[in-house]
Amino acid sequence: MSGALSWLDTVRDQRVAAGLRRSLHARAADGDGLLDLASNDYLGLTRHPAVIEAAAAAARTWGTGATGSRLVTGTTTLHEHFERELADFVGVEAALVLSSGYMANLAAITALTEPDSLIVSDEHNHASIIDACRLSRADVAVFAHRDALALRAALEDRTHERAVVVTDAVFSVDGEAAHLSEVFAEAAHHHAAVIVDEAHSLGVCGEGGRGLTSPVSGNDPTHVITATLSKAFGTQGGAVLGSRAVIDHIIDSARPFIFDTGLSPMCVAAARAALIEIVSDPELPARARANARHLAELASAIGFEVSEPDAAVVSIVIENPLDAVRAQQICAEHLVRVGCFRPPSVPDGRSRLRLTARADLSEPALAQAAAALAAVAHAGLGIDQEPNGAQGEPA
Repeated sequence: MSGALSWLDTVRDQRVAAGLRRSLHARAADGDGLLDLASNDYLGLTRHPAVIEAAAAAARTWGTGATGSRLVTGTTTLHEHFERELADFVGVEAALVLSSGYMANLAAITALTEPDSLIVSDEHNHASIIDACRLSRADVAVFAHRDALALRAALEDRTHERAVVVTDAVFSVDGEAAHLSEVFAEAAHHHAAVIVDEAHSLGVCGEGGRGLTSPVSGNDPTHVITATLSKAFGTQGGAVLGSRAVIDHIIDSARPFIFDTGLSPMCVAAARAALIEIVSDPELPARARANARHLAELASAIGFEVSEPDAAVVSIVIENPLDAVRAQQICAEHLVRVGCFRPPSVPDGRSRLRLTARADLSEPALAQAAAALAAVAHAGLGIDQEPNGAQGEPA
């Protein structure tokens, strides 16, 4: 390429040399025969017959799209029913559905802060939280990962009248849970609100999959939950949950809600059907977590540095990004699809394979995963310790 964008060629070549070039890989409808340990379909509901039929029925009734923003024509009775049902399930006053979990974080964080506010954010928070902090124009203090003392110091040093603490409930890369009791205690002591992103925990953690926030928060009206419907709920969309006052304020003021097209009725109907399945089979979340622990134990026994899975995510550190890409390829050669996370998604020197455990994984599937990981180890990738050695600390 020549001209004003000729620098793109240089940047591309640098990424290739560092093992950081991204590419798209289309899945075939039949899944290419690979065991899927890369998707976020934690409960295996994406292809559940009841979920599919609910989406199809909604398309026949409402059409394929919401037709407008939620404040114009994009709210249907399906949206209203699901919002009430989801709020009741989690145990809060109200819920608001948006087009994605990304937009839910943008809406909640930008609506509940001002340029003279302070946002205190865990350093491992998801990119959507980071982007929301930037868009809010508030001052941002990043505290060390899951470090209550660092959180306290950031709140004690503040000169702002209003402060909001933001954290993932379960961190998306390593699969470890935030210390929410400490977060809530520090926030309460320093008169700060809290926003918790339950993207990787709603439907997987807590009693019957109700998430990690409400049992610890005691329905404190200063606590707000964001979530996605694209993981445990097997469809697409996001939600903000909390007090009626919070939801009303977001409807009135959040640009990512006001100016975005509403979530398709098909996705809302699929999420309602998924919620019915979660409620009717409360062991689904427990099975996903049990399979994650099994995968982590298998990987640890081989000799990998493995995160302690608090939800459905298992993270295996393979520090060099080129090695991580090769490890992903080896898994695919053994008919197992895994995620591969490299900088800037993770810190330099901490690339990793990311495996997700579904509730419907069978014993043969887990054995197939173990064989693929053993092949990675045999290639000398990611093994720095003797088999059955102590796990490394999570990143």
